[in-house]
Amino acid sequence: MAKPNPQVAAHLEWLGFVKPTGLVVSPTALVRAGAILNRRDAEGQERLTACIAGYDSDSDDPSFNPVLSSFRDFAARVLGWCFSPKGYAGMKDSPLPSKLEATMLDSGETVRPRYAVRMGAGESEWQLLVLVVKPGDDFERAEGSRPSPHATMERLLRNAGVPAGLLFNGETLRLVSAPKGESSGWLGFRVKDMVETAGRPICTAMRLLLGEKRLLAVPKDKRLAALMADSRKFQNEVSQELSEQVLHALYELVRGFQAAHDASGKQLLARFLDPDRPRDDRGDPDEVYRGLLTLVLRLIFVLYAEERDLLPQGEVFLDGYSVAGLHRRLREDAALHPDNMDQRYGAYAQLLFLFRMIYDGARIHDGTQVHDDGSQSDIMILPPRRGALFDPDRYRFLEGRSAEVAGGRQVGQAIEPPRVSDGTIYRVLEKLLVLKGERISYRALDVEHIGSVYETMMGFQMKTAKGRSVAIKAAKPHGAPTTVDLDELLAEPPGKRAKWIREHTDRTITGNKKVSTDVRQADTIEALHAALAPVVDADATPDLVARGSMVLQPSEERRRSGSHYTPRELTEPIVRDTLKPVLDRLRNGLSCGPPPPPP
Repeated sequence: MAKPNPQVAAHLEWLGFVKPTGLVVSPTALVRAGAILNRRDAEGQERLTACIAGYDSDSDDPSFNPVLSSFRDFAARVLGWCFSPKGYAGMKDSPLPSKLEATMLDSGETVRPRYAVRMGAGESEWQLLVLVVKPGDDFERAEGSRPSPHATMERLLRNAGVPAGLLFNGETLRLVSAPKGESSGWLGFRVKDMVETAGRPICTAMRLLLGEKRLLAVPKDKRLAALMADSRKFQNEVSQELSEQVLHALYELVRGFQAAHDASGKQLLARFLDPDRPRDDRGDPDEVYRGLLTLVLRLIFVLYAEERDLLPQGEVFLDGYSVAGLHRRLREDAALHPDNMDQRYGAYAQLLFLFRMIYDGARIHDGTQVHDDGSQSDIMILPPRRGALFDPDRYRFLEGRSAEVAGGRQVGQAIEPPRVSDGTIYRVLEKLLVLKGERISYRALDVEHIGSVYETMMGFQMKTAKGRSVAIKAAKPHGAPTTVDLDELLAEPPGKRAKWIREHTDRTITGNKKVSTDVRQADTIEALHAALAPVVDADATPDLVARGSMVLQPSEERRRSGSHYTPRELTEPIVRDTLKPVLDRLRNGLSCGPPPPPP
């Protein structure tokens, strides 16, 4: 597995501690901008503690809550802001322009930031707004018709088109990103965390992002605004690469369920795959594809929900039930027992249990706390979610259940999960969670990124190999590999094999002289397999697929068109120009059809 760049890993560490909500900055964009974390930088902490009244580094009083009393004092001493009118506004000699104000829709109140930072010295555009609230105020709490400070900041940013905002309440600095037309994100720097010895990287990262050098002194393409924009562009790249890995996870599940089908004596998927089964009792093989696709989407949903704190955050759930916790344990097992992961079982059964918990809900009691009325305290409550995605009856073969079970659910009855190995689940989770050695942040993925993942897995059909087969790489970028029957290809006259491959996969091998020569000269399946090795998609078929095994085959349209993620900056003007005239006509009470002919 590729190891992350150590400079990227340093940013991953502090970002993992502060747990951003949504996308603000990406580790790779930080390194691209030259923001290299100095772990030995003690100056920032020294400057920070000097701003805290009554702070004593030798005190071990856990109740002490360090608070910064003045933003301006903090910004000057810790971040190095000089508050020159050339770079800042909000002072007597440099008032805030009216374009940075916003009117709140609910209250009608006009709000304005406390300070603003220009894009560069003397420039008229702005890259950062600062909103200072009362010490200890909750950023998320609204008061009457007045929105919360966080909502106010988002309104200010979107109204003025400023890329970043900073909320300050003396206890926390919250960096907010709210680009127009895109989902917002934020991350918080808590003063209490930054003054601790282990919090030094967080304090250093804060100064790297918000120091005057980053805001005004470095080249324009490395300043905070450019860094945040680059982070969103990089996230789009991550989305495309993640989509391809998720498709590889789907292939992994196909192989895992094929092994489970074989281990069941060909009974697990017999209804879908057995060609000798009576026609009126035969299921659609594509149901297997749709079931495995659903399984991948369940995992993505759970990973997204876990990182967004939409599922229980207690130790019981995180250690015993969560997908992230399962991945951590499997990683440890793979490090200790790399050779027998495919002979170990249990991980898939845990996933089935988690899916049932999400669908039906769950309550776990602490047996040590029994009240006078005989009730017990709950240490975990998971309300039932229901919904089609986690419905255990939609694809019963995922639980090892027959499609013909009378009366629907096997409520209260034991099931025998398919023998999907721990190795399969580990490889699937690795593809869903690790990209180029880095842990993927589902918290930072936007809705269209999840949509692009789904789009990549669409347009396939489940087939059974008629002969020994391999998958040939797609001819187009982001396309899907096509599985070909090597027994059928070997039967073709040597001079027609290149044409046969082109007709079945849309890929031309004549441009590669060695491949085309070796394919033409091959006289055995093994020789043909070796000849095609440079164009075989090893993620889809790491080895020859045996006759009668499942293969995921792209439809004709999917094979020719591929799958492409379209960034929001391209789709937004198209949608706006297409729908705005329609909405304008609806708003004015006019028909959406063509204008009436002249009288």
